[in-house]
Amino acid sequence: MNRPIRVFDGRFGRLILLEVSAPGTPHAHSEPTILLKHDGADTEYLIGDEVVPLTRGDIAFVNAQDLHADRRAPGSAPTRLLVLHASGEWLRNSFPAVFGASSGQAFPHRREEITPRIRQLADTLAVEIVNDQFLSPERLEFMLQELVLSIIDTYIARRRASSPLWRGSRFEDSRIRRAIALLRARPNKDMNMDEVASQVGLSRSRFYDLFQLCTGRSPRAYLDMLCVETAISRLASGRAKIADVSAELGFSAQSNFTRFFLHQVGIPPSEYRRAASRLEPVPGQSTPPEEDDPGSST
Repeated sequence: MNRPIRVFDGRFGRLILLEVSAPGTPHAHSEPTILLKHDGADTEYLIGDEVVPLTRGDIAFVNAQDLHADRRAPGSAPTRLLVLHASGEWLRNSFPAVFGASSGQAFPHRREEITPRIRQLADTLAVEIVNDQFLSPERLEFMLQELVLSIIDTYIARRRASSPLWRGSRFEDSRIRRAIALLRARPNKDMNMDEVASQVGLSRSRFYDLFQLCTGRSPRAYLDMLCVETAISRLASGRAKIADVSAELGFSAQSNFTRFFLHQVGIPPSEYRRAASRLEPVPGQSTPPEEDDPGSST
């Protein structure tokens, strides 16, 4: 039996946090699907004619029209999956060379080993969609774009000629892709954008213009989104003090971080952490104790 915990629809398609507790019947979709295990029991999926494991160390890809179904043993514990039924139009608009009508099977492999970056994105997405009263459509689409961009860069671009792969994409300029990688590597409000521009071989004004054109955001706005994502990841774990998260993200004072988080998310970080700690825990794991927050009143 499948139990949707949360369902979100948007230009990106449909995102579901799904609890699966019984083997499924093979079925297909007209658009690509991405499967990530969030928590619960490990399972395996039949995708086409291949059985692939689905653990927290895996990411599974289902091309359009591929038959797929959960192949768990009857009576096994439930599994919670993050499932993205990606809109073909949304994918083609951003990555036409990969998902265009003549590109064939977009995903060359049905299972890949997950990277730390994609694992963090998936976990943060799961926290965000369960805490959906604080989630903006803009932030959701940003994280899904980051997910797909990371997937293409990690699993497809390194196995195909880079120029044809990115042709026609908003991310075709390799200098902007390099800049995004630099921003992701260490999201920090102290980051000097002049230095980033210099590292990718652009003047400051040209860098800002190209970045806005490619991503739809200024470099600072993109960095802010990455900082929020990192903050939510750290706060939801229950293991990081707010002061430490503030320092990691380059804020000179915890009160500045609190104001930033409140502006971006709508509640202070201390309240977000408490809300995340009340979420249903991972089956078979204990919930980390909430640490003292010396800045909770700010």
